[in-house]
Amino acid sequence: MRSCLVIGGGGFLGQALVRLLRERKDRVCVMARRRHPAVEALGAESLQGDISDLQATLDACRGRDLVFHTASKAGVWGPEAEYQRINVQGTRNVLDACLKVGVPGLVYTSTPSVIYDPQTRIEGVDESLPYPERFECAYARTKAQAERMVLEAHGQKGLRTIALRPHLIYGPGDPHLIPRVLQRAREGRLFQVGDGTNRVDLTFVDNAAQAHVLAGDRIQTAGGRAYFLSDGEPVALWPWIAGVLEAVGIAPVRRSLSFGMARTLGSLMEGIYTLLRLPGEPRMTRFVASQLATSHWFDISAARSDLGYEPHVSGSEGTRRLIEWIRAGGLEAS
Repeated sequence: MRSCLVIGGGGFLGQALVRLLRERKDRVCVMARRRHPAVEALGAESLQGDISDLQATLDACRGRDLVFHTASKAGVWGPEAEYQRINVQGTRNVLDACLKVGVPGLVYTSTPSVIYDPQTRIEGVDESLPYPERFECAYARTKAQAERMVLEAHGQKGLRTIALRPHLIYGPGDPHLIPRVLQRAREGRLFQVGDGTNRVDLTFVDNAAQAHVLAGDRIQTAGGRAYFLSDGEPVALWPWIAGVLEAVGIAPVRRSLSFGMARTLGSLMEGIYTLLRLPGEPRMTRFVASQLATSHWFDISAARSDLGYEPHVSGSEGTRRLIEWIRAGGLEAS
């Protein structure tokens, strides 16, 4: 029975991870900025704290056998300083705390965005693909900084580290990806970007959580590396979205933008929002345009061989569970 700390354990992935760890009878503590009754109901201890607070992070890490760092500031728009505070300095605090109190293992939740370059063909690529020279959003840039720090810390003072890169986590309880897509579709503000043939990877939330557990189990032998994760079944993005919309009774997307036009519009809107310091976020950015129009799917054979990872939930089953949850009113209840 290990003592595990899940930083960000109240989040979408975090709660799924806590559930799996508790099923294994591990002792679990969650560190989050607020209390989460759902994880407490699973038998996890709950600590309120922010990883930008080094002392709070030290206190949370003390006595742990394994730390899972799933917290980050996501999104494609916002003040650079906030991304730096949470994604970079927060991760630095987690590393410093682990090293100071002697935590043996740290599993870090990264993202494939750390290697995303719209000029590079990202189809079936593996972890040998390098970080790009430039990033088009603060999220990708700061997550890449954090991932580098985590991997460079491997082996220091006995600490073993590993980084996981799940792509587009989805499933029942999703508070981010699917709600945004459905809301825009309902409001008639969702445009198909590109010709609709691009293929992307998705990762069902339970598959992502299982991979984190496996990474913790094998960190002694597989540590020091980053691993792509997915369902292992790239989908044609826009037909997949169309299928979900039809299944939940939302009108199909009827308008489209070419990739070039979307990139141009994104660049223009980024400039306007920056110059005028407008609140909120642009409806289109260069990064979003590229994500919606280009293919990006990954070779997960390294995770399979090194971690023993095999998606337990297929893409079709994951989509079925997602649709069932939406139909049952899951979005309104979440």
